[in-house]
Amino acid sequence: MKTSKAAKGSRKAAKTAKVKKARKEEKRKDLGLGLEEPREKCEDPKCAWHGKVPIRGRVFRGDVKSSKAHSTVIVEWGYNRFIPKYQRYEKCKSRVTAHNPPCMRAKEGDKVMIAECRPLSKTKGFVVVRVGEKE
Repeated sequence: MKTSKAAKGSRKAAKTAKVKKARKEEKRKDLGLGLEEPREKCEDPKCAWHGKVPIRGRVFRGDVKSSKAHSTVIVEWGYNRFIPKYQRYEKCKSRVTAHNPPCMRAKEGDKVMIAECRPLSKTKGFVVVRVGEKE
């Protein structure tokens, strides 16, 4: 039994549409950090998950000390630095400003993971990629 070219073409178009739809549903962004994508979606172009900001460089875990600025959080973490002259350690801390996308909603006191990206503003070169639990 022969089929017409028009019928064959329409079946092929329907099949490719199904394949494209399946690929779109399956397509998930992987940051390479072994994290799951947040449930909430956002339209922020500076979001690591839903925008076009590539993640590169260093990754830190810290506490949010301030979230007063718009879409910005100040993240702080502590570490020990060795002083060779005295053969002892000194307590130090680092503070970094990071972009807080709407899908993350990090607040003061939250434990967060931030990742380095391209410069987003004069002081921001990090973006929040995961929000943990409060302590």
